[in-house]
Amino acid sequence: MTTLRVDDYRIEPLGPDTWDAFAALAERHNGVWGGCWCTWFHQYPDPPERRVLGNREFKHALVLAGRAHAALVFDDAEPGTAIAWAEFGPVEELRNIHHRKEWEKTTQQQPDFRITCLFVDRDHRRRGVAAAAVRGAMALIAAQGGGLVESYPHDVPDGKKTSSSFLYNATRSMYERLGFDYLRPKGKGNCVMSRTIEPAG
Repeated sequence: MTTLRVDDYRIEPLGPDTWDAFAALAERHNGVWGGCWCTWFHQYPDPPERRVLGNREFKHALVLAGRAHAALVFDDAEPGTAIAWAEFGPVEELRNIHHRKEWEKTTQQQPDFRITCLFVDRDHRRRGVAAAAVRGAMALIAAQGGGLVESYPHDVPDGKKTSSSFLYNATRSMYERLGFDYLRPKGKGNCVMSRTIEPAG
C-alpha cells in the first residue's frame, strides 16, 4: 500500500485495506450527501447492480474491483480514523459529473484524471484538511503516472460565506492556491479547472 505524507497528515489510497476507515467516516455522517456514499459520479449510466445492492455495497464492490479511487486523510492523533477523502479517477471511471452535457460540448482535451468529490469530517473542517485531501489525490495520481487533471469546484464570490456541507468539491480559490488554472464556467456556480501533474520520480 502506498502511504504518503501531506503537511501533518497521512494519505492512503482507498482500497480493500482502507475500506473500513472510509466506511466509518461515511457512516458517521449518515452515508454522506444524503446516503450517496460517493457513488453518484459512477452512475452514468446508472448500473442495475447499484439499485440492487444499494449505494454502500455498490461502492464496496467497486473498491474491491479496483474501480473506485480516493485519497484518504488520516490524522496521527487518531491513526486509524479517516478524517477526509478526495475522490479521483479517470473519466471512464467517473463519467457522471454535474452539467455533463455542457462539459462534453465545451471540452477540447479530455483529462487523464478528474477529482470529483471531497468530504471532511465535521469535527475537522476549516483547518485546511480539504486542501490536504486534494494534494493527497494529486500525489496518488503522480504515483500512477500523472497527467492532465481536472476538477469542478464551486466558484464562490469573494466575501460570500457558504456552508461547507454544500461544497462537495470545495472552491475555486482553494484550487487556485493548489496550482490549478481556471478554464471556464460550468453550470450555475461551478467551474472547470485543470493542472498537469508530473509522474512521481
